[in-house]
Amino acid sequence: MTAQELIAALRHGDRRALARAVTLIESTRADHREEAERLVEALLPQTGGAVRIGISGPPGAGKSTFIERFGLTGIALDRRIAVLAVDPASKRGGGAILGDKTRMTELARSPAAFIRPSSAGDRVGGVARRTREAILLCEAAGFDAVLVETVGVGQAETGVAQIVDMFVLILPPAAGDELQGIKRGVVELADLVLVNKADGELAAAARRSSADYASALRMLRPPRAEWQVPVRAVSALEGTGISEVWDDVARFRAALEQSGAWSRRRAEQARAALWSEIGDSLIEQFRAAPRVSERLAALEQKVMAGTRTPTAAARALFATFLGEDRQQASPHPTPAEKTT
Repeated sequence: MTAQELIAALRHGDRRALARAVTLIESTRADHREEAERLVEALLPQTGGAVRIGISGPPGAGKSTFIERFGLTGIALDRRIAVLAVDPASKRGGGAILGDKTRMTELARSPAAFIRPSSAGDRVGGVARRTREAILLCEAAGFDAVLVETVGVGQAETGVAQIVDMFVLILPPAAGDELQGIKRGVVELADLVLVNKADGELAAAARRSSADYASALRMLRPPRAEWQVPVRAVSALEGTGISEVWDDVARFRAALEQSGAWSRRRAEQARAALWSEIGDSLIEQFRAAPRVSERLAALEQKVMAGTRTPTAAARALFATFLGEDRQQASPHPTPAEKTT
């Protein structure tokens, strides 16, 4: 399939073409990166129409079960749903440990849904490096909602809040020390808090937890002036309260569009993506610089042995890197460079 054929297929909502395009943007090969950048730029006019929803929460909260039920409810409302599930990566092999496609079997069978697991790699924050570009591809393919499920490893998954419109935090019923363990950092970013598993023996506990979280949130400044963060008790297993979450999404978007915050948030997402890419690219170039590579192992050994501080070693490596960059930028060495 040529680049133009891939673009045309994507614009017609072809899920196989979308899967190929996501594979392309996740590739680290230099020729693939150039092709991926051209692809995304060509599709930019078709992006921006979907609502981008980040979904995070601790292990055991039922994120995957919720996403499946939420997605199926959205499809019943005539929406096309894309799910980008970011899985933890193996420190040894680098691959994803689990694939959420296996836990969303009913949603995966729907022709109105697209589910793509991706490895988080060595990134922190709960999202993969190319998640934002994958969101743009899903929008170009005509999906109405793009759900980004984070790794699900605790309280550091705030990176997703920078690439989505609405950040949904899913929590299990909790009390006492468990409730205390849900830290302020991730809660204060949430636009919607859902206490899942409000069914069976946990129904009463979920309602109590919901009231506790709502009380705690009243002591925090809302993340947006246009929106008071709702707290809901839901059951992904039974479907209780799921359609109301879609109502919350619609009200959230309407409130932010009316105030102009929706477009400002999208602009901030783009700016955050720019600086994230600058940081990642600088690290790649730093590691690839020949003179840095020559000094890196020796300085690492000195730091590990305690004979040199990490700060001093980093400063020396940066000086080497910047000196190499200046030499590459100037084909004719200065008199000072000649003497050194």
